[in-house]
Amino acid sequence: MNAQKTVCESDRFNIKHPGLCPSLRWKGQFILAEPDPTVQPSNDGLFWCTHTQNCIGPDGELAEPGNCSAASRGCHGTGKCG
Repeated sequence: MNAQKTVCESDRFNIKHPGLCPSLRWKGQFILAEPDPTVQPSNDGLFWCTHTQNCIGPDGELAEPGNCSAASRGCHGTGKCG
């Protein structure tokens, strides 16, 4: 049986995770405007790793805040696995 951990969406896409990998990027980082509290956040879930330039990290796992906030992930901050 394949056991997968269940992560709620608010944790999965939380860009304020402590220990977030500095190599993780998302579209919102490049929008030069103050957040408007009257507009609901898009939470579009578009994340990528600077080492692979796509949504899959060097270790073959998804590049998103929920996965990229653990220093135990082999590629965390370095892009190197192993």
